[in-house]
Amino acid sequence: MTYDEVRTMVLAWPGVEDGTSYGAPSLKIKGKFFTRLKEDGDSLVIKDVDPDERDMLMEAEPDIFYVTDHYKGWPMVLMRLSRAHPDQVKALLLRSWKATAPKRLVKEFAQKS
Repeated sequence: MTYDEVRTMVLAWPGVEDGTSYGAPSLKIKGKFFTRLKEDGDSLVIKDVDPDERDMLMEAEPDIFYVTDHYKGWPMVLMRLSRAHPDQVKALLLRSWKATAPKRLVKEFAQKS
């Protein structure tokens, strides 16, 4: 999967818009940080992943999931898009979207699905 594919997928979700974060392409929800592409051009920052789940993901699929020192203190994991299955990417991003988006948008989205 590529960042362009991720972008196309999530821009269809309510409130998602293009942005930048730390000089890299990012996606925001009503101006709030949602996800961003890492400088390597392949890894995506996935938020709302607690440390225990992150450790489990990294142990189960170390070729896909990892963390750098910068993210160790935060509920985030890094995901290599080129190695991840699209359903895996969608599931983690959708969960993060639901945690970040205004409740009204989440409710509207659920009614359409």
